[in-house]
Amino acid sequence: MNNQNLRFFLVAGEESGDIHGARLISALKEKSPNASFIGHGGNKMKTAGMEILEHVDDLAMMGFTEVLKHLPYMINVMGKTLKKTQEIKPHRLILIDYPGFNLRLAKNIHPLGLPITYFIMPQVWAWKEKRVNTIRKCVDQALCIFPFEQEWFEQRGVNAHFIGHPFTEFHNPSINKEAFFQKHSLDNNKSLLVLFPGSRQQEIDRHLSIFVKTIALLNDENLQIIIGKAPNVSLSSIPAHWKIENDDTSLCLEYGTAVLTSSGTATLQSAVQDIPAVVSYKLSAGSWLLAKNLSHVPFAAMTNLIVGKEIVPEFLQNEMTPENLANAIRPLLNNSSERKNMLFGYEEVRRSLGIPGTYERAADAILSRTKI
Repeated sequence: MNNQNLRFFLVAGEESGDIHGARLISALKEKSPNASFIGHGGNKMKTAGMEILEHVDDLAMMGFTEVLKHLPYMINVMGKTLKKTQEIKPHRLILIDYPGFNLRLAKNIHPLGLPITYFIMPQVWAWKEKRVNTIRKCVDQALCIFPFEQEWFEQRGVNAHFIGHPFTEFHNPSINKEAFFQKHSLDNNKSLLVLFPGSRQQEIDRHLSIFVKTIALLNDENLQIIIGKAPNVSLSSIPAHWKIENDDTSLCLEYGTAVLTSSGTATLQSAVQDIPAVVSYKLSAGSWLLAKNLSHVPFAAMTNLIVGKEIVPEFLQNEMTPENLANAIRPLLNNSSERKNMLFGYEEVRRSLGIPGTYERAADAILSRTKI
């Protein structure tokens, strides 16, 4: 197969998708050096060699009410995307997570006969199961990153393949612990509590003030605090002595004692990097009501979903109180049974994620199905 001049159109709408998209582009370029890439993504995908049409900073939003507010913009993006794909006629469309937009795009693209790969599948097994009908009809290649997904999708007529989870890739910290502690003027003899309030501004606005009150309840003057700050969000009303890591937030998980994190990618990342976590999340009232009625799974944290039991405590919506968070995180800051049990549970989670080489397997799968 001549795959040297392949054209790919990729769509990632969030920071995590930008990271995965960049790694996938690099793997594809390694195997098909003259392939070209265009689409929606972020700075990492641009650095990897993709021409950016719409940036993830503009595309990322969370919750039903937030999406409604930006509906005119999203409709405009959809129209421009369809026009561009018809213009350049890519050999394959690669959708990365971001289901609200990407599944509608798949439905609109399907009549054009453009083959579609979905990398990092929408979690339709958790909620909005009817969306699987769109996937079955419009997506000719589904690449799954969770071990239970392949069977679930295959039982519903989707051509699915488990390629392993990206978090299995070898993680080599950009700096060592001593350098990290020096960078932030931290004391190696004191506990370091990490805060991950979220990667979107609306998450920061709902979560950070609760985290601040939680730390006050802990009332531990020896406890050091560091926030893993996502790009393009602003932090307000935090104590002056708290530290902020802007450059590489994974270092916080690598060297912290425990983490208070919003529900999302960071929950699984915490298990991979072996740092005890307490998970919480708060939506707008309208978004929560809809999510609660549509959800079909017993847990919010992927760490718990993968093994089918609670490994990390979860506090959602009205249960996300400073008192609950303080009571849950306190024993994780020392050598308690709660801490030991959580770390033991993490081992089971990590074993289920597969072996390294996810992006290379994804690239091989995509190239094997793409004709020039």
